[in-house]
Amino acid sequence: MSELPDYVQKSRENWDRWAPDWVELGERAWRQEPDWGIWAIPESELSLLPEDMTGIDAIELGCGTAYISGWMARRGARVVGVDNSEKQLETARRLAAEHEADIEFIHCNAEDVPYPDASFDFAISEYGASIWADPYKWIPEAARLLRPGGELVFLGNHPLIALTQPRDADVPATRELLYPYFGMHRIDWDEGDEAGADFHLTISSWIRLFGDAGFEIVAYHELQNPDPGDEVRFFVDANWAHDFPSEQVWHLRRR
Repeated sequence: MSELPDYVQKSRENWDRWAPDWVELGERAWRQEPDWGIWAIPESELSLLPEDMTGIDAIELGCGTAYISGWMARRGARVVGVDNSEKQLETARRLAAEHEADIEFIHCNAEDVPYPDASFDFAISEYGASIWADPYKWIPEAARLLRPGGELVFLGNHPLIALTQPRDADVPATRELLYPYFGMHRIDWDEGDEAGADFHLTISSWIRLFGDAGFEIVAYHELQNPDPGDEVRFFVDANWAHDFPSEQVWHLRRR
């Protein structure tokens, strides 16, 4: 087995340590109907999952506690969930067993998935591979895993977050542009034990990457928080996310 990139190894260590903090959310999400992102946009508004997934081979790239894998299994899909954190997968396996969901789980990096070419019809990532893996590696890997006509849906931070959230402080996004837009890729952050990296691209860079990997764009969503207020969730406050998109969704089809 080849040595993991430094950011993959650090992400694995971080998520193994953070895993207990995500158990309650995972348990709740397994019980509910699908919604998306930190502002819980209903599936009825976004339609990110096929309504009937009977007979579909699906993979979740960076599944965490695997509630999305559970939603897909509930709709009839044959599901594989991969994650970089074994501790997260421990929770995922327990919840799948409790909900009688037949899901295969694999401990691996989404940039290098041990499955043959053209194994899946549908791939999805919500804050898994979509921000923690290098897009120049995981997007071509997703294309390799999908059959012609297969679909990839992923949700993560909007580029505005990378431009407006201070790197050196645990504070929400500001209303000022703090960093250059052009040239975005790997963003390193270091807050003691919280050191790590995530990945963000310009819109045009995403589009160029999709074409190079063999994808066509089906839809693009910039998510708006529908309820302004003073609440802060993770890296953004409710008023900010009502005025500006804190998250984006790409829906792609393999040529």
